[in-house]
Amino acid sequence: MEKNVKVSMLCQIYGKLLTEKQYNFLNDYYNNDYSLSEIAENYGITRQAARDNIVKGEKKLFEFEEKLEIMKKAQTQEQQIGKILAELTKIQTKFSDEKIASILENVKKELNCLV
Repeated sequence: MEKNVKVSMLCQIYGKLLTEKQYNFLNDYYNNDYSLSEIAENYGITRQAARDNIVKGEKKLFEFEEKLEIMKKAQTQEQQIGKILAELTKIQTKFSDEKIASILENVKKELNCLV
């Protein structure tokens, strides 16, 4: 997974655990696509200070993920749900009983809500 996408996802998961400043810098940089110069100008700091804050925030996010593994677990769960949905589709296409098809469709809808 690309680093920018990973940091953005980690920021969504763990952002509230960062300082407000770290969260804002990371959000501006990764989600709002601000440059270091734009961030520095908005906060009245140097580009290097903006970069330092972003690097510290990234480090914290990766530490949280290393310890808690929330993103890893969510990705694993999504893969498992995808496999279950594929199997349900196979059953649904092989059997023509309307009651089974209806039940399977309801289960698929519920699983899709989790993804």
